[in-house]
Amino acid sequence: MNILQRIFTDYYEEIKYTLHPRSTEMENIDKMINCGDPSFGGAMYGCPHCGKLKFVPFRCHSRFCPTCGNKYSMERTTSMSFKLVNVQHRHCVFTIDENLRDFFLEDRTLLDCLFHSVTSVVSRMFFKMNKSKNYTPGFIMVLHTFGRDLKWNPHIHCLISEGGYSDDGFWRPVHHFNYTYLRNAFRTALLDEMGRRLGSSFKKIKSQCYTNHKEGFYVYAKPNKCDPETVIKYIGRYLGRPVIATSRIDSYDEDSETVTFHYNRHEDDKYIQETIPALDFIRRLIRHIPEKHFKMIRYGGLYARHREIDKNLHLAISKAKRHTLRDFNKWRTAILSSFGYDPLKCPDCKHEMLFLELYFNHKRVSLEEMYEKIMSKARRRWSSA
Repeated sequence: MNILQRIFTDYYEEIKYTLHPRSTEMENIDKMINCGDPSFGGAMYGCPHCGKLKFVPFRCHSRFCPTCGNKYSMERTTSMSFKLVNVQHRHCVFTIDENLRDFFLEDRTLLDCLFHSVTSVVSRMFFKMNKSKNYTPGFIMVLHTFGRDLKWNPHIHCLISEGGYSDDGFWRPVHHFNYTYLRNAFRTALLDEMGRRLGSSFKKIKSQCYTNHKEGFYVYAKPNKCDPETVIKYIGRYLGRPVIATSRIDSYDEDSETVTFHYNRHEDDKYIQETIPALDFIRRLIRHIPEKHFKMIRYGGLYARHREIDKNLHLAISKAKRHTLRDFNKWRTAILSSFGYDPLKCPDCKHEMLFLELYFNHKRVSLEEMYEKIMSKARRRWSSA
């Protein structure tokens, strides 16, 4: 068990009956706790040279799990690289007023408003540049509900192509983004969208937001000089990553029932270490688990449509590189890339281990029994080979 699994296992009953989690939260907690548990099955590999066996347990595939969340992020980065237009992109972050955050926590369907607002603002900005040509950019939106301190802070990370494609097949590069327009238009679009959803009860908060943010909501949109190759690496940091990596959890004290974790403060990059009760730590984490089937990553403009005329715009990747990127979907290549060792190289004789059998069992069994069963099959297979 990693440190996160230990914390959640120790407080499993308190989570269930004290925190009153949503069904999707409990589902992801159960998956994460049992991730890598041999009793839930896995794949057996064996070395044909020396006979050594290796059992690789199934993983949970939950984005809440630090291990599987990182793998998911890598896979999404790979698939996204095939959509990119071969131009520079700009990384923008759309933030909201602190007074609005609780609305999204209490009613998670409102998170759609963030995506709708960013889509309308970016599309409108490019349309205003040349109304007759109707230039369409390509942009990718990723929702984050957490800050570095794990507190609830919904915001959108958006990668926008520095240029647009007109319906008559002409590409226009754009190197200047109107920040004033982005800030004001995003504020107006989001507040109007929420007003339509929430009705008259939202009027007072809406008026207060206009008073407190006369220049609009803060939008970070400075030039990043992101060429397509850099963008592929860049988005890997933001796509579907877990709320917290286990490397950021410094300690778990079972006696004092506290968890210590660290982060670099966003404002000044200062190193901060925080110690909080374990149950509060769990509460901070699980509220960032999205509702089931909710899409945290969405595509807009060129990246949302699939037309023959757009194909020549996309980033050309050689056959060898394409094969390498797709190979990231395999756990073996992912481990080799991340940790620098081949998990299927026999530790004794250094020969490549071969796949023997998939093992499914949701009851706890003796690994010795499993070993004897599969070893006998392996001997028969190797003797006949």
